[in-house]
Amino acid sequence: MAVNGQEEDFWLFGYGSLIWKPPPHFDIRLPGYIEGYVRRFWQVSTRCPPGRVVTLIDLEHWRTLTDHHVSAPERVWGAAYHIPPEHVSEVRDYLDIREINGYSIQYTPFHRSDLTHETLNCLVYIGLPSNPQFLGPQDPDALARHILKSKGPSGENKEYLYMLEEALEGLSSESGDEHISDLARRCKALETKGYAGPGHADGDQPSHSEHLHKVGSTEEQEEVEKV
Repeated sequence: MAVNGQEEDFWLFGYGSLIWKPPPHFDIRLPGYIEGYVRRFWQVSTRCPPGRVVTLIDLEHWRTLTDHHVSAPERVWGAAYHIPPEHVSEVRDYLDIREINGYSIQYTPFHRSDLTHETLNCLVYIGLPSNPQFLGPQDPDALARHILKSKGPSGENKEYLYMLEEALEGLSSESGDEHISDLARRCKALETKGYAGPGHADGDQPSHSEHLHKVGSTEEQEEVEKV
C-alpha cells in the first residue's frame, strides 16, 4: 500500500533460510516467534530441485495428519525484519521471486522475544497444502536420505538443514525445533556411516554467521544466495 506516493514500511517474518539469509535493505532484525503453526520439511525446493525446504502448516490442520514426529513446539521461532518505506517495493519484488513459487502470502502476529513483549503484524510466506510443491508427512529416515543426496544451483540440501538448525539455536535458549534437530541428527549419522551426498566435507560448510549481514541491494543479495 502506498501513502503519498511512497510504500509503507513493513515487517517480514522468516522461519527458514530468511533467518540466516536476510532480505536486502532491512534495518532492524528481531528474534521472536509466531503461534498456531508447525514447521515441517514438507515442501519441494524449486531453487535446489529436488531438495526439501520448510513450510508452515496450520496447527489445527497438522493435528489431523499422521506425522512421524508426533509433537511440535507451541511456537515457531524465527526472525522478523523491518524494511524502510523507500525500499518496500523493491524488496517485495525480490521476495516474490525468491519465495513466491509454491508459497502464499499471509499475515500473522509476531511476538518479540525481548522485554518489550510487543506484537507486530508480519508478512509470512507459507507453502499451503494446496500448492503443488507440498508433499505432506514424510518418513524421517527417507527424508534424511533424500536431503543428503539432493543438490542444485543453490547448493547442497543438507547445508540448508544444518544451517537452519544452527540459526534456530542462535535465536534463543527456547528456539530449538525437534523436527529440524532430529533430521539433522539422522543426516549426520548417515554421513558418519559413509552415506554422503554430493558436495563438500562437513568441515567446509559455512556457518550461518558468515551469511547473516545486511546487504544494500537485491543484486548483492543474489550474490549472497550463490554462496
